Amino acid sequence: MAHESTWSKYRVAIVGAGPAGCICAKYLSEAGFEITLFDKGKFLRTLLPTGGGRCNLAHAEYDFRELAKNYPRGEKFLYSVFSRFGTQDTIDFFKNIGVKTYTQEDNRIFPVSNLATDVREKFLKSISKCSFAREGVNEISPISNGWKIQTNNNSYLFDYVIVATGGHAGYELLKKLDIKIQPPTQALVGLTTEEDLSQLSGVKVANAEVKIDKKTYKGDILFTHHGVSGPVIYTISSIYARKEFPYEMSFKFADFTDMPQYFLEKSRMEVCNQLKPYVPKSLTKYILTTLGKEPDIAGTWLGRTSHQKLLNTLENFKLHINGKMKNGEVVTCGGVDLKEINAKTLESKQYRGLYFCGEVLDIDGLCGGFNLQNCWSTGFIAAQSIIEN
Repeated sequence: MAHESTWSKYRVAIVGAGPAGCICAKYLSEAGFEITLFDKGKFLRTLLPTGGGRCNLAHAEYDFRELAKNYPRGEKFLYSVFSRFGTQDTIDFFKNIGVKTYTQEDNRIFPVSNLATDVREKFLKSISKCSFAREGVNEISPISNGWKIQTNNNSYLFDYVIVATGGHAGYELLKKLDIKIQPPTQALVGLTTEEDLSQLSGVKVANAEVKIDKKTYKGDILFTHHGVSGPVIYTISSIYARKEFPYEMSFKFADFTDMPQYFLEKSRMEVCNQLKPYVPKSLTKYILTTLGKEPDIAGTWLGRTSHQKLLNTLENFKLHINGKMKNGEVVTCGGVDLKEINAKTLESKQYRGLYFCGEVLDIDGLCGGFNLQNCWSTGFIAAQSIIEN
């Protein structure tokens, strides 16, 4: 790329100061580039709610192919990315900026401090030499020698532009460049149901089996006022992010194939107490009500047929999913079509000097640190591609 003599050869604009944009800035600034980060909001703000405020930085999967399996969209595209910057690289990066990490039993990686605020503070300190422009970008335009950035207040000229606007913004900027966008929709989100589950709001069931389209997923679920949530529901909402509503989902809360003898021995107990070792009492009461029985009925009064119907329902509890919860979105499915991007460099195939990283791409992962790993890895690759250019 040609450069005007009045420009610095190394001027780079990063549009979006989230995780991907900031790690990109870190590597480029260390290589001597002049960096300007554009964001109209608080820098690295999207890091703060991750991991429930503890900041789930990554997942302890060190084989790049196995790691990539956790991305419903982008798996094969990420092979070359993760082979160059994987989980260990993430751990090393944070160690270098003063963030020590540990791994939970479920393989989720967190900072020792368990504070996203601590990670944010040290991260921003590590890129303090960069320029921070608290301005929203209105237009990105290619010019003969590079790129023009237009905000409400100013115009800027750069040699390179990296778009790291995340999964919620920036698409209008890119449509002006005729870059194909896969329509964004919610993923990793709770699901609403046709059935009224308000009586069960707050009830948790561990290790439930959930069946959809002849496939079974296992994990914890949480009933809400409007439907179902929890880890296994987030997984399903991600994998089936574009599935048309309504659709049916069945739940197996426990296995009663070999009914324990104590069911018979303790038949005078209330049924909800009989089943308490298996399922929450409130869930049993809810199902009894749907069967037309008193919620506090004793086993001796339930009758064998109704007892079997109750157990069958607990093994095959059907719900009809009619939408996604509006206020529970964790990540977005959709973004820049991966066919627009060179997988090895993350540079636009249409425009030289225009790069993408993070959730603005049509890449999204499951719960457990995978979406942040996408940001760290693609941010590194975009930076390294410019360094090597």
